Amino acid sequence: MNTGPDIYVIGAGGHAKVVIATLRESGYTIKAVLDDDPKKVGKDLLGVQVVGPPSQLENLPESRAVVAIGVNSTRKAIAERFPRTEWVSAVHPTACVHPSVRLGPGTVVFAGAVIQPDTHIGAHCIVNTSASIDHDCLLEDYVHVAPGVNLAGGVRLEQGVFVGIGSAIIPSVTVGCWTVVGAGGVVVRDLAGQSLAIGVPARPTKKRE
Repeated sequence: MNTGPDIYVIGAGGHAKVVIATLRESGYTIKAVLDDDPKKVGKDLLGVQVVGPPSQLENLPESRAVVAIGVNSTRKAIAERFPRTEWVSAVHPTACVHPSVRLGPGTVVFAGAVIQPDTHIGAHCIVNTSASIDHDCLLEDYVHVAPGVNLAGGVRLEQGVFVGIGSAIIPSVTVGCWTVVGAGGVVVRDLAGQSLAIGVPARPTKKRE
């Protein structure tokens, strides 16, 4: 069982439910859910109450939290907003993560995911349900790999990349920062940053604003 301060979960949407489930299965106790939407205050999320905005963390001398929001840019903004918070990483016990894998603070690995040797995953990343990441991959900060994604060996996802559900990326491909790969896409060559790529094979359609 993990010890120390209780965990706060930031975000009260559907993604937060999966984070809460993962934290519980990992042995953590969740103190409360924090969300900026006043309409969600007082609501119950898997037995955890939404008590108010994340700004409450500023008044706590010691706090641990996870940002449970799927949008990469929002996770980044919140993480930077609370530099004194200890960001917790959590791995669901049914995930298979090799001991050589490095996980950054605030990163969550959901049920059924597989992460193979010598992969490095940065801060505040999401490795979603049943995603597969092979050997020697690099995921920079704020990356989100959606459910059922398959990354072959040596793939590099730069900061803020989102890889949509059921997508695949062949070996040694680099996807540039803040690029989105659409659902079911198959990436067979490097992609520039700030782009949207869809299809089989995935081709950039435009620069993202």
